[in-house]
Amino acid sequence: MIQRAARNNLLGDAHPASYVVAMADVSDHYQRLLADCYSWMLGDFDARAERERAFLDQHGLRAPAAGAIAVDLGAGSGHQSVALARLGWRVRAIDTSARLLAELRERAAGLDVVAIQDDLAHFARHLDEPAGAIVCMGDTLTHLPSADAVRRLFAAARAALSPGGALALTYRDLSRALEETDRFIPVRADDDRILTCFLEYLPDVVRVHDLLHHRTPDGWRLEKSWYPKLRLGQGDVERWLVGAGFAIVHVASARGVVELVARVAG
Repeated sequence: MIQRAARNNLLGDAHPASYVVAMADVSDHYQRLLADCYSWMLGDFDARAERERAFLDQHGLRAPAAGAIAVDLGAGSGHQSVALARLGWRVRAIDTSARLLAELRERAAGLDVVAIQDDLAHFARHLDEPAGAIVCMGDTLTHLPSADAVRRLFAAARAALSPGGALALTYRDLSRALEETDRFIPVRADDDRILTCFLEYLPDVVRVHDLLHHRTPDGWRLEKSWYPKLRLGQGDVERWLVGAGFAIVHVASARGVVELVARVAG
């Protein structure tokens, strides 16, 4: 887990001591707030898993042979893991949240999916043979602590993939700063919960403040937490992939979300 005090300089705090207690890294933030509402926030699980399956299938990420291994980095509650398993892969699903992994195990019952609680940077230690595919989707890439960590992840993925193996990424490009009230993002709401996000832009990261109102017998209650996300420009990510030894075979961007599929070059 990342030490909070060490992150003050990275985040450019003018008064670092005032943020030490309130600050959260990704694991803390999910444990404190998002894990309880993550699946609700993303909507219908089966519909999303089917969209992920169609995307992966469209870009050639169907298992080439029985027993081929795929890795889902930052698996969450299992949308991509279920999609990969339905495409014939034996899946290693890695996440730090015990709560979300428990949900993943329920969702993936009967499928060849192994849920592993660990930092995604350590994924290679859970492989005893090369992987045919690695996915890091749903904005997980921006959760890494630095640009160097992203480059190291690409290098580790290249080393772990078999010849012709694929790396699929989706993430939100936060390089362009929103301004004024556009920084308030309504995420989802129903009769009992309202999730709103506020974005605070710094040079290398965005502080993502999640505000969750939920109805209780005593009235509405507010839970709040924040964590940093990297501002990853699409051009930088493409350059790092090529530098790690990948050939990019698909790239697209819509509504700020970047899709990239790359394969082991040569």
